[in-house]
Amino acid sequence: MRILKAAAGLSCLAVICGGSLASTAASADTVTTEVVCNRFDQCWRVHHHYTYPDSVGVVYHDADWWETNKADTRYHFRADPDNDRGYYDEAGTWRRDPGARAVAGAGGGAVAGAIIGCVVTIAIGCAPGAATGAAIGAGAGAATGAATTP
Repeated sequence: MRILKAAAGLSCLAVICGGSLASTAASADTVTTEVVCNRFDQCWRVHHHYTYPDSVGVVYHDADWWETNKADTRYHFRADPDNDRGYYDEAGTWRRDPGARAVAGAGGGAVAGAIIGCVVTIAIGCAPGAATGAAIGAGAGAATGAATTP
């Protein structure tokens, strides 16, 4: 029975590790571009998720949204800033926000947490530990990403 549990745990670990390596390899060469629109319907492109002041009221859209909606007169498509860290204000003026922090670490933290959780609970099965570890790791990864984004 112990051998069966160990084999199940190792197979879970292999699936998690394999999935994380595959996703890392797939995303290593791509730069994600998204569109952000503020509450004044001013939109611009960004390359990271940032935490914006609540007063800005941002909504994220995928890159295709820009092309689909660029003829819509409701939106004001602004120039892409040289530096993503900032936002457009109500008057359409770019406000640099050097304190803006990307929230990019959650995915990596979730994978690391799932692996650690699986290893720790291997004797009773991988799933409970992996789920808990992923949740904790995602939170820690997001906090780390926010704290370390230059």
